[in-house]
Amino acid sequence: MILKPEAVRVLSSASSKKRLLHELGDLAESAYGIDQPSAVEALQERESLGPTGVGHGVALPHARIDGVEEVLGVFVLLEKPVDFDAVDRQPVDVVFALFAPLDAGVEHLKALALVSRTLRDPSVCAKLRSNSDPATLHTIVTEAQAVQAA
Repeated sequence: MILKPEAVRVLSSASSKKRLLHELGDLAESAYGIDQPSAVEALQERESLGPTGVGHGVALPHARIDGVEEVLGVFVLLEKPVDFDAVDRQPVDVVFALFAPLDAGVEHLKALALVSRTLRDPSVCAKLRSNSDPATLHTIVTEAQAVQAA
């Protein structure tokens, strides 16, 4: 399971992309014990290679981190979208971040592809945007992933 229920959060606002990456790091630390400064630094390094805003209000930041033993995800829904340098220049409000082991090969790519397919589905994103309960959001994401993986 890539996403634990404790790794889902609704944020009333993140003032900037940088602040959002810090929130993702906080969530990774509280849900999985990932070192927050390492998580934020790894996400920022990855963003410097090219933005992970994939369009339609969705961002998929991801990073490889020393000490992580399997691919782990955190999901954030923003009540107020934030500019994320996305490919379509739209601000993002649906964010699924992945943290992978340094030596993760195919597993990291498979997880990224699954999340990407799931969040490319407009009906899934519409359901996510119309809910503010983290448990409901977790169910929507994980059920949609199960369908995509089948």
